[in-house]
Amino acid sequence: MKVGTKSILFGAHQFLIHPLFVALAWWKLYGFPWDVRLWVALIVHDWGYWGSPDMDGTEGEQHTKFGARICGHLFGPEWRDFCLYHSRFAAVRDGKRFSRLCVADKLSIVLEPAWLYLPRVRLSGEIHEYMALADSRTAAGEPKYASMKLCTNSERRWFADVQEYLRRWVNEHRDGKVDTWTPNIKANAAGGR
Repeated sequence: MKVGTKSILFGAHQFLIHPLFVALAWWKLYGFPWDVRLWVALIVHDWGYWGSPDMDGTEGEQHTKFGARICGHLFGPEWRDFCLYHSRFAAVRDGKRFSRLCVADKLSIVLEPAWLYLPRVRLSGEIHEYMALADSRTAAGEPKYASMKLCTNSERRWFADVQEYLRRWVNEHRDGKVDTWTPNIKANAAGGR
């Protein structure tokens, strides 16, 4: 079974737990999510990880498109983009603004306790990819990870560092402020650092 599928079934993006934490984050940021369209987006936004061999590689980075197609088909282009740009990297890559779903999605990680998150990412195997990429890409000076300053010696410390970085990102961007923190990895990959 591929890591993306494991993530949805019992990992970081578990199909019940993750959407509930995103809903809780939305409630804290913007008020209770009354709109049915919002609940659909909360549920399907990460379904694109299904069948993905990686979480943060070439295929994993495309995960936003599947949920976006569902939301676009059901509710139109505004909701497609709302779901598509829950990834700050997708938004920067496409020259668009991140959606409020992006802010809630990042805050959801901050709200989730380590005792619930870490066993799931260990079971799915995601933790190995996340920490290895953080280590190797930080060492290589890749801007996607270098600015995050993640500890990779301890899973608990790594998660605490991720939470702290995302807490600061959410506090800075919760009102839709232009994202100057997130590098354009497509341009960087093409040598446009």
